[in-house]
Amino acid sequence: MAHVEAYSRLAGVYDEIVIDACHDRWASFLHELWSTDPEGVRSVLDLCCGTGLLAGELIARGYRVAGVDAADAMLAQARERLGREVALSRVTLPDLPVEGVFDAAVCTFDGLNYLAPAELRLTMASVALRLRPAGWLVFDLHTDAMMNFTISNPDVAGTSAGNDFVISSVVDPGTRTCDTTIELTRPRDGDPFSERHRQYFHTDAEVHASLHDAGFAVTAVDEEYTHRPADASTMRATWTARRRPT
Repeated sequence: MAHVEAYSRLAGVYDEIVIDACHDRWASFLHELWSTDPEGVRSVLDLCCGTGLLAGELIARGYRVAGVDAADAMLAQARERLGREVALSRVTLPDLPVEGVFDAAVCTFDGLNYLAPAELRLTMASVALRLRPAGWLVFDLHTDAMMNFTISNPDVAGTSAGNDFVISSVVDPGTRTCDTTIELTRPRDGDPFSERHRQYFHTDAEVHASLHDAGFAVTAVDEEYTHRPADASTMRATWTARRRPT
């Protein structure tokens, strides 16, 4: 089986294997949230935009969206979905060489879990420079509950859209890392392949400190894109923060 770079060949089947039908609901949550801002939210920076699913939902709701991602193959899928008029750039966080100032930034589907703690701190500082005062930062993160669930359920196998796959995860609670191997044992198209991904389970204290030091004030930590406060059972927490006035 060929071992390939993360999010290279997986990009072609990502929406079928990894993603569930959540982006319409998540975009509605964001739209409702931002509708409370008297200054208005019109421009959105989509960090780790992937194949453009969330960006498409936000554009449909009238927002101007720019997307960044580290994987060329994922950006190619996003360009096909969104069209050439949407600004999409290859960017590897914490670097964020994009132009303009935005009303809001988002990072969904545990994109920030791919950053080591030091990279997370630098990324928050980079995002703050791209937001207006009182601009919004909304992102989700896997939690300790997800870490414990993954330890108890390290292997997932299935079939989706004609693709047979196995997802195997090894968690180190000491370093709070998760190494996941995604194997397409029988792809719908092409030869079998595997990709390896590393994620980090950030502590709440690390996230709070990263946001505070970057000039953000946390306004809520909720259960996955709802207004229910996160608790010990929450596996994906949604963080909402505002850039403090300078």
